[in-house]
Amino acid sequence: MFSLSMFSEMLRPFIMSYRCWSVSMLPGTEREDVERGGKIIMPPSALDTLTRLNINYPMLFRLTNKKKNKVTHCGVLEFIADEDKVYIPYWMMKNILLDEGDLVQVESVSLDVATFSKFQPQNSEFLDITNPKAVLENCLRNFACLTTGDIIAIKYNQKIYEMRVLKTEPGDAVSIIECDMNVDFAPPVGYKEPDHGKKDTDEEMMVDPADLMPEPTGFMAFKGSGNRLDGKKKKNNVDDESNQVKVAYQRGIPDYNYTVGTIQFIRNIRPVTNNQENENKDGFKAFGGSGSVLKPKPKKK
Repeated sequence: MFSLSMFSEMLRPFIMSYRCWSVSMLPGTEREDVERGGKIIMPPSALDTLTRLNINYPMLFRLTNKKKNKVTHCGVLEFIADEDKVYIPYWMMKNILLDEGDLVQVESVSLDVATFSKFQPQNSEFLDITNPKAVLENCLRNFACLTTGDIIAIKYNQKIYEMRVLKTEPGDAVSIIECDMNVDFAPPVGYKEPDHGKKDTDEEMMVDPADLMPEPTGFMAFKGSGNRLDGKKKKNNVDDESNQVKVAYQRGIPDYNYTVGTIQFIRNIRPVTNNQENENKDGFKAFGGSGSVLKPKPKKK
């Protein structure tokens, strides 16, 4: 028969404290696969203890920096570290404010499977990637879990991109091993929408092709000015400008006033200002002169 003490020993979770070191301190060849993922390297004695305990697989752990009260979560990659040491990716050490050789508590946990996560790039250069969602999903294969508030580091095309985990569902810490997770992005830090400028339709108008015709030359009927017979000044007609006769537009006639080295776009123009109106009045306009009003003479009795 199993005693109660033996049964409680089997249910005891794995809780150990180790000296933590960055992956660059790991003896042997450089392990870039560890640095760009979310898994740690633990000593062989940890594997021996874990196999004798009742824990869930895959193995997931909570890392706690008790001095700073910081917590994150991770998986385990290998059990080849020296005794009393764990090797952790540098970006993970920064999240929980650990320095080389600090004590970190490693505790086995069971996390819910992720259904949704939202990330915020820490630099707008991440938007230069052709398919950022596919790149992120591919890099997350090296991770075992995500923790809300962490800044993870992913490597793509020899560049390191940092991503803040803004939200995870169904909890603040989730497992992403063999899961169907929806991914969303927030605008990068410091990103501003480009201002293309809004066109004001009230300030733009279509060009009348007749305005592009060259000014007529030679004799023009009713050109000139006139005076009233009674000596009074002629009233200004506000409709004179609108009643001016324009030369009929004929397709194919070149612009004889063209200036070499210039380009004229005729799709849209700005409204004519007062200064431009005064300048146009100085040039020739058909029926642009003033006239006189003829009053009938009284009949003799």
